[in-house]
Amino acid sequence: MIKIAIQKSGRLNEESLNLIKDCGINFEIYRDQLKVISKNYPIEIYFLRNGDIPKYLNDGVVDLAIIGENTLSEKGYQLKIIEKLGFSKCRVSLAIPNDFKYESINDLNNIRIATSYPNILKKFLKKENIKSDLHIINGSVEISPSIGLSDAICDIVSSGSTLFENNLIEVVTLLESEAVLVQSGKVNKKIYAEIKNLTFRIKSVLLAKKFKYILMN
Repeated sequence: MIKIAIQKSGRLNEESLNLIKDCGINFEIYRDQLKVISKNYPIEIYFLRNGDIPKYLNDGVVDLAIIGENTLSEKGYQLKIIEKLGFSKCRVSLAIPNDFKYESINDLNNIRIATSYPNILKKFLKKENIKSDLHIINGSVEISPSIGLSDAICDIVSSGSTLFENNLIEVVTLLESEAVLVQSGKVNKKIYAEIKNLTFRIKSVLLAKKFKYILMN
């Protein structure tokens, strides 16, 4: 039985479930369920907090997971990405207020940056030889400059509308991200064949989405 983890709620949840269903895997979901078992395929689906999934993978509690590259990179575990899935695309970026006088990346020296991605940000700042004061917060990062908590932010950006609403401008992209299928390093060898079969189904679904069937009379 393959154990696969997906986000309990949020932007990855619905598209992950749709992908699994498109692979011909049937299951029923009830409110607040933490685990479901497929009726026609040897797979258990675990609904977990997004930030906890890399730990479950690393410890071998689950065999596979659908997760954003941004979360995977932030947690720092060395896990195998089997396939990029093409949805939930976003980026981890630095953004500054509209009135911030920004000419180059060196202007980020000695300022306060609020972020939910401290590890990604620290790695970037070290590479660029920039020293900043990091404020680690969870959620509502975009509001921090307007309330005086920080001078800039580092957070995920999709459309950019939230930045615009909070009078922020994106200046540097640290990481491009999308949903990926990731495998634990502690998978039982007995289920390798099933994982290979599931991966084949997923790749077939993704490939099929690139084509259109046109019936001409």
